[in-house]
Amino acid sequence: MLRYLPLLIAVAVTLYALIDCARTEQDSIRGLPKWGWLLIIIFIGTFGAVAYLIWGRPRNPGTGRGGKGKIIGPDDDPDFLRKL
Repeated sequence: MLRYLPLLIAVAVTLYALIDCARTEQDSIRGLPKWGWLLIIIFIGTFGAVAYLIWGRPRNPGTGRGGKGKIIGPDDDPDFLRKL
């Protein structure tokens, strides 16, 4: 059972990178266009996935996935202060 562990880890890393790249916005990905990273991950496999995670993934993952970006406190939020 333990001999399958490296294979399972390789598949998990590849799937994670593939899903992460597919869900990340085009403007947030570094190095290559989104379609380029997807092709590298699909055709090269684990090495392509690791390359994407190191060089292609956004530096701040929270901003590339539809989030509002940096979290700020209510004292610094102009929308919150306007409502007071």
